[in-house]
Amino acid sequence: MPAITPAAVSASLVQVASGLDRPVFVTNAHDGSGRLFVVEQGGRIRVIKNGTVLPTPFLDIGASIAGSDEQGLLGLAFHPKFKTNHKFYVYFNKTNGDIAVNEYRASTSDPDVAVRSSGRRIITIGHPPATNHNGGMLAFGKDGYLYIGTGDGGGAGDPGNRAQNKGSLLGKILRIDVNHTSGKHHYRSPGSNPFVGRSGRNEIWSYGLRNPWRFSFDRASGDIWIGDVGQNRYEEIDHKKLTKTSTRNGRGANYGWRVMEGTHCYRPSSGCNKSGKVLPITQYSHANGRCSVVGGYAYRGSQSPGLAGRYVFGDFCSGEIRTVSRTAPVGSKSSLLMNTGQMISSFGEDEQGEIYVVDLGGSVSRLAVS
Repeated sequence: MPAITPAAVSASLVQVASGLDRPVFVTNAHDGSGRLFVVEQGGRIRVIKNGTVLPTPFLDIGASIAGSDEQGLLGLAFHPKFKTNHKFYVYFNKTNGDIAVNEYRASTSDPDVAVRSSGRRIITIGHPPATNHNGGMLAFGKDGYLYIGTGDGGGAGDPGNRAQNKGSLLGKILRIDVNHTSGKHHYRSPGSNPFVGRSGRNEIWSYGLRNPWRFSFDRASGDIWIGDVGQNRYEEIDHKKLTKTSTRNGRGANYGWRVMEGTHCYRPSSGCNKSGKVLPITQYSHANGRCSVVGGYAYRGSQSPGLAGRYVFGDFCSGEIRTVSRTAPVGSKSSLLMNTGQMISSFGEDEQGEIYVVDLGGSVSRLAVS
């Protein structure tokens, strides 16, 4: 698949909502309703229905969350059987800063409103006093399990070395079964997780991540894509294909942090051990005002055929949107698609696979490429 150049395509953003309060994610409920759900960092989930932001939030847990720096309500995922069981999951920081994932149910009488009293805790993960590197992504894989992306706990250089510590749930992608319980837990760790029966937490799927600010699954191939925020020099996109091998979809993968930042040694600054580390499919430096990668989606919609199968991601500071091919070799350069002039906080998909861009300044727009 050839690279995309701005001169060869026309890319634009078609605004679908504005006036939002620090939106950090948008997604759909895959229930045939056509609705979009926007996560606001302050604790609300808003519904975009028939082109209008509904005045009543779908859920408001603002009084129960921490709101400093990178904390807040950060993630949302709808159960694969949401249409019948009405369950969905949210990722947030508790008032003490710890990470929590809760399950809620939508009302059966008014599907545009959740039943707040239905909430139950699925998992709590302790977080150091630092207010950054909270992760925040939730997504269900093709296997029906819930994947959870956590940051390394904050502080420059992962001072606790948590990302490489398989006894810690920080700096990881976790994989849990929310349809079953185990002991006092409202989830179960699938037996196919890499560290079940071995040294390491049963919940861990992959590790060595600094702050995976958005990962996603390709709805066609099942591949996992991870946007992992770098330290001071490099931002990276990690990619693992869904295969039947022992490393399928990133099972047991070590993405390198804090030993490496992108393809470069971080600690030690030279001569680091790169053995067994998964190198990013693409990386970029902090040149030209770039600072923080925002993971996106492999495009599987129909309105922008020029993007077919390409992975779309961005940078928070520069407002750039870039793409890379699934078939690109490790270490490939990405292609610049457009400069948005926005503070891109996230991407999202609708039911048809069209990609949306979230601006922390308050808007959600559909990406259009011709």
